[in-house]
This record gives sequence, C-alpha cells and structure tokens, in this order.
Amino acid sequence: MSTKHVNEIDRKIWAVVSSIPPGQVMSYGQVARAAGLARAPRRVTPALNRAPEELQLPWQRVVGANGRIAFPVGSPGYLRQRELLEQEGVVFKGAHIAGSYMQANGKNSGDLDAQLWDIEDSNG
Repeated sequence: MSTKHVNEIDRKIWAVVSSIPPGQVMSYGQVARAAGLARAPRRVTPALNRAPEELQLPWQRVVGANGRIAFPVGSPGYLRQRELLEQEGVVFKGAHIAGSYMQANGKNSGDLDAQLWDIEDSNG
C-alpha cells in the first residue's frame, strides 16, 4: 500500500503510535487524543490495520483503557501482542498490564489508574 493515498487521520495516528517508546503503552483513547481526535478512539484500530508493513509500526503498544490487550484472551492476536510486549519488558498480572507502563504526554505516568481516569499523578 502506498502512503501517498492515505488520509491525514491515518497519518496522525501512525505518527503517534510510532512515537510510543519500547516498554510503554498507550490506550486507544490516548492515541486518538494525541492525534487530535479526542472523541474518536475507534479510528485507531482501522488506521493501524491500514498501515503499510514497511512503516513497522509498534502496534503492540496500543491497548485498551483498562490496561488489557483488546484481542480475546488466548487468541493468536492476543498471544502475539502479549509476547511482543513482554519482550519489551512489559509485565502482566493475569490479563492486565501490571505496574506503570502507560505513556502520557510523552512521559511514563507512574500510575496506571491516574492515566486511565485522567487524574493527577501523585508520584509526579
């Protein structure tokens, strides 16, 4: 797929996803907000699906707002995403990402709950 005929929304989403550092994750909502699409987190998955392979986007770093992988637990997509995240040092507690791996405003949040609920981080 040529990136010449891609819409601007996809480009913005790809730019945000490509900026997520290894070992960090962002929720679909965080990616949408960072791309200027505050009320459109559902635009993230289709944009990632349309991304050309040559971009090598770190799609695995985008997770649900609840700190979980969006694929059904045990599915091939789930297992692949979890494997890639674990290779980057992300730790899981059951099906949830454990600890403070959420990325916000270009820095590690220190508090997953603070990021999920947009509250001030007391570690900060």
